[in-house]
Amino acid sequence: MREAGPTPVEVDSRAQGHPVRWLDEEERATWLGLLRVMAKLPAALDARLEREAGLNLFEYTVLAMLSEQPDGTLRMSRLAAVTNASPSRLSHAARQLEGRGYLVREPDPDDGRCIRAVLTGDGRGVVGSAAPGHVAAVRALVLDPLTRAQLRALRSVDERILEQVDPEGTADPTGSGGPTQPTGPDDRPDTRPDDHLAGPR
Repeated sequence: MREAGPTPVEVDSRAQGHPVRWLDEEERATWLGLLRVMAKLPAALDARLEREAGLNLFEYTVLAMLSEQPDGTLRMSRLAAVTNASPSRLSHAARQLEGRGYLVREPDPDDGRCIRAVLTGDGRGVVGSAAPGHVAAVRALVLDPLTRAQLRALRSVDERILEQVDPEGTADPTGSGGPTQPTGPDDRPDTRPDDHLAGPR
């Protein structure tokens, strides 16, 4: 029987002069578990939003990011960054949301070469209606099963991974760039009244 040759990964690695660092049992289990979460969690959040608000998770995120801006607007390029979307995916979603009266797109008055998305009153209303159910799902699926210590550990892990996959902090919706710093119970930053996760303050 003919022996199987090296895989493309092995060939590429050898060509670069680096040995392959295969996953050990613990690393493999951790990575596969993360893949399962990445596959299952968005689908579960999607299902509830579709059922209760007629929105998918991405559409809701687009509207929520706009709702958290003081003037309800973001340039499309910035909106694509904070929602981790390609320009074509965001354009398609924005067209659908615009057709339903939840946002409008218009030239940016500060730079006519740029297009911005503007949340409408109906768009703000649908975010407000959908937010309680979405928060309940986030709690049930992610937050409530964990202890406070586990939540802090998860946040720390999130930040370490984000340092690798988003070192410039382009997807940070606060616009601060880079990982956020942990805060204690008495020094949490204020949230806007229409924060779609923290609720009214």
